[in-house]
Amino acid sequence: MGEFTAPPASSRPPVGPLGLPRAYWWIWTSILVNWLGAFTGPILALSLTDARGYSVSYAGFVVSLLGAGAIAGSAAGGILADRIGRRLTMFAGHCLTAVSMVLLGLSTAQGAVSAAAFAAGLGAASVRPAAQASLADLVPSADRPRAFAYNYWAVNTGTAVSAVLAGLMVEHGYTQLFLADAATTLLCGAVVLAKVPETRPEHPAPAPAPADRAQRHTAEAHAHVPLRKDAPFLLFVLLTLVFAAVYEQKAAALPVVVTGHGHSAATFSLLMALNALLVVLLQLPVTRLVSGRSRAAVLLAGGVLVGVGFGLTGLATGTLPLVGTVVVWTAGEMLYAPLAGAVSAELAPVHRRGRYQGAYGTAWSAAAFIGPAGGTWVLAHAGPGALWSLCAAAGVAAGVGCALILRTARGSGPHPENFRTASAVRRRRRDNGWRRPSPSLPGRDTTTERSST
Repeated sequence: MGEFTAPPASSRPPVGPLGLPRAYWWIWTSILVNWLGAFTGPILALSLTDARGYSVSYAGFVVSLLGAGAIAGSAAGGILADRIGRRLTMFAGHCLTAVSMVLLGLSTAQGAVSAAAFAAGLGAASVRPAAQASLADLVPSADRPRAFAYNYWAVNTGTAVSAVLAGLMVEHGYTQLFLADAATTLLCGAVVLAKVPETRPEHPAPAPAPADRAQRHTAEAHAHVPLRKDAPFLLFVLLTLVFAAVYEQKAAALPVVVTGHGHSAATFSLLMALNALLVVLLQLPVTRLVSGRSRAAVLLAGGVLVGVGFGLTGLATGTLPLVGTVVVWTAGEMLYAPLAGAVSAELAPVHRRGRYQGAYGTAWSAAAFIGPAGGTWVLAHAGPGALWSLCAAAGVAAGVGCALILRTARGSGPHPENFRTASAVRRRRRDNGWRRPSPSLPGRDTTTERSST
């Protein structure tokens, strides 16, 4: 069976603003609108306890169901994106999320609320791998880090604005927030259906010439290796999980430690606002600054900065030192998070981008579920010193590990290359007489321009 490749250059979509395809900007618009309308996130627990009289423990359970649904949705969305298409998966995910939000806002029975919460997390998360796979289909390799950075900026800007809007709108009741969230989500689905083309590759690549025998062996070996056996990529996902678990300490362990030093909840809120403000103002300039630099080095720096930033929290007790730690780990976030998404797309076989993006997204969803629980457990049983030391070690290890994976995966060439199975490497050595591997290997998106790792 022939390997799938991206459509030829002549059939690629027209270019829009900033040199990126117009279809990309419609996906970006849907992402921005979706997060601008994400009103229920900040107030979900309060709506359950204040408006409907549920216990705090049940409200926490419902929030955790959102996370559980997101884990399942990331995997399911990736599979569906490869099977039924990116566009249809995004549209179906938005519709499921909108219906679930309405039920979540109107239901009073615990069973209905619980089911709606899980379905909302499932639908919202299923959109992301499909959108990211479509982005990778549309955008040439050299532009993907920039495109993913624009997406990350849209998510953070939308989150910050929606939190403010939710605070203003809640005065009119919680139900209106759920309905407004559902309406904006349906709008996103309409944008996808009307403006975003289907990008799932369907064109088999021509058979390689006999002179490409070694490359054909390598490509065929990887094309038939299932995701569960792609050990280097799974290691990359695991390291991203480690990185994200460290980053998620801002949601649970950090507020406990900050208030434990005698600071008010308002001080912690200002620290989180500083994190959001830095991303909104500096994400795009930072992306331009590191454009064209080694991707391995940028991921390394991102992991080290996040690890060091959270590690220094153990030494910071005053307001200014805490501000300094937030600046450090936010810098690491801006380096690592957008680029890691682009790298995961780069390392995926073209015809399985959805599955690979789903696996990558599962790491972030699982970290949001595991990180706060694990961090607070360590904090309670071993103390803040142990927690922040562990965060420092884990962040640095994640950065170093990702850099080593990319260095190994790219072979001898200057660009990111395939992960190669051991059997493929042995065949290449046998066929080429132990020559160094070619700097350009098929099996990934070799039809698009590559940028340096």
